[in-house]
Amino acid sequence: MIYVVTNRKLILDDNLFGCIEKALDYGTKNIILREKDLSYEELYKVASKMKDITDRYEANLIVNGNLRVAEEIKAYAYQSRFIDFIQKGGSKIIKNGVSIHSIEEAKRAEENGADYILVGNIYETECKKGLKGKGTEFLRHIAREITIPEIAIGGISEKNIVAVMNSGAKGAAIMSSAMKDPAVVKRLIKKII
Repeated sequence: MIYVVTNRKLILDDNLFGCIEKALDYGTKNIILREKDLSYEELYKVASKMKDITDRYEANLIVNGNLRVAEEIKAYAYQSRFIDFIQKGGSKIIKNGVSIHSIEEAKRAEENGADYILVGNIYETECKKGLKGKGTEFLRHIAREITIPEIAIGGISEKNIVAVMNSGAKGAAIMSSAMKDPAVVKRLIKKII
């Protein structure tokens, strides 16, 4: 299962919706709308249009960082930082995804009702330059400790997707590569089938 995380600033032709539509054409069923610099009004407009697109493809739209927008557009899930989830809680009406960076955070997220976790960063990535990846053994350890799905993120490519999926992850999230070339989704899916 490939998740595509948005970052409109990385798209070469500046067309976020076109990029996402291509990723959906190539087979992704999960889009994480992660445009943290947008105001509520701006994000709501983008999320509403994105929801129309994902609905046409029978895909899931996950809204990162804005619970109000996620619930108002009836997104599939709300994605939050671990600290926000622990301090403020999540949604009572849609699924909750939580970004985690340690085994302790994974356990606490599950104990507090997370439906899935986003685990990162697995490999070094352009998005977090200089931050060493945690590797596939980290994924294996988490898979032994929790029962909810874990989605790996960070530096995932055609070279390492099989190792990631063989480590207990139920999916992999990509951002930079998909924003620059949505066809990577098709190539990743082909590798894991």
